[in-house]
Amino acid sequence: MSGRIHETGAPQLVFAIPGDIDTRSGGYGYDRRMIAELRVLGWNVQHLRLADGFPVASREEMETTAMQFAGIPDQSLVLVDGLAFGAMPEIARREAQRLKLIALVHHPLALETGLSESQAEDLRKSETAALDCVRGIVVTSPETARTLVSDFGVGQDAICVAIPGTQRAEPAQGSAEGEPPMILAIGSLTQRKDHPTLVAALAQVRDRSWQCRIVGSDMMDKVSASSLRRQIAEHGVNDRVVVTGALDDVDAEYARADIFALASRYEGFGMVFAEAMMRGLPIVGCRAGALPDLVPRTAGTLVEPGNVDSFAAALAVLLDDPQARRDYAAGSFAAGMHLPDWPTSARVLADFLEGVQ
Repeated sequence: MSGRIHETGAPQLVFAIPGDIDTRSGGYGYDRRMIAELRVLGWNVQHLRLADGFPVASREEMETTAMQFAGIPDQSLVLVDGLAFGAMPEIARREAQRLKLIALVHHPLALETGLSESQAEDLRKSETAALDCVRGIVVTSPETARTLVSDFGVGQDAICVAIPGTQRAEPAQGSAEGEPPMILAIGSLTQRKDHPTLVAALAQVRDRSWQCRIVGSDMMDKVSASSLRRQIAEHGVNDRVVVTGALDDVDAEYARADIFALASRYEGFGMVFAEAMMRGLPIVGCRAGALPDLVPRTAGTLVEPGNVDSFAAALAVLLDDPQARRDYAAGSFAAGMHLPDWPTSARVLADFLEGVQ
C-alpha cells in the first residue's frame, strides 16, 4: 500500500481487496469503479492488495494479511472485500476495536456453487464470526441484505445497500442482416455461472437458427472450463457456440447480440444482466439470488436454476417469435433506464461510510 493513509482535508478510506483488482468479474469491476467514483467525490482511497488465495488463503497468506492490517493506523476506516473478510474472523476480532472495519459482501461465501456441505458450513461460521466484528456492512443487492439478516443474524440497521451502477449505453444493434440471432452469455467459466445448462438447452433447440458466444475467464476454474468445451463438442454444437475466454472490452459483444442468456445458479446482484438490460436485450436467466429483484417479467424469463427444459423453452420463445423478442427487448431497455449510474451508487456508499463511528 503506497502513500499516506491520513491526509488533511479529505475523507480517508483503506479498501482491502484480495488478488488482482483488474480481474474481469462483476465483483472486481464493482470494487474498481467504486474506488474511482469515491476519488471523484473527494475521498482519499488507498487500495490495499491482499493475498491471492482468499477465501482459501494459506497459513502464510493469512499471516501476511495479519501484518498488513496491523500496519494500518489506529481508527482508520477500512472497507474489506467479502471474498477475504468472511475468511479472516481472527484478524477481524483482533482489529475490531482499533480499526473501523466495514465489510463489503457481494454474496455470502457459503453460497458459492460447488462447495461440499462441510465446506459451506465452515464458511458460514467463519463469515458469521467476521461480520460480528464490523461497524457496518455494504451489500450490492436487497437480496443479499435479506440473506444476511435471516441467515447470519445481522441487524438490518447495520447494512447499506449500494447496488452497482450501470453505464449508459446505446441499444444493441443485434446480429447482421441475414445472420442467425446471436445469443450472448457473459460470465466466468465456473460452476456458479452454470454454462452447461445453457449449452444443454441450446442442444435442445438445435433445430432453430441461432449462434452463441460465451464470454468469460477460463482461468478461474480450469476443470469447469475444460468440461464445458467437451460438452459443447459432445452435443455437436461447436460450430455454433464460440467460447472466447476473458475479453477486456465486451461492448462489441453486447452490441451484436439479440438475446442475453446466462444460467447462473446464484447472483449477488448480476451486473451483466443489468448491462444487458441497459442495451435492451431480452433476458433468459434463473430465479437465483438477486435476479428476481433485478430482472422484471417484462424484460425476459427466469426459470429454476439447472432446469434445462425450461431454459430451452424460454430460448425457443425468443427464437420462434420475433415480436416476443421485440416486446421483451423494449421491456428490458425500459428497466435498464431505471437503474442508477455509478456516481449515484457511489454517493450512497460515501454517505454510509461518512456516518460510520
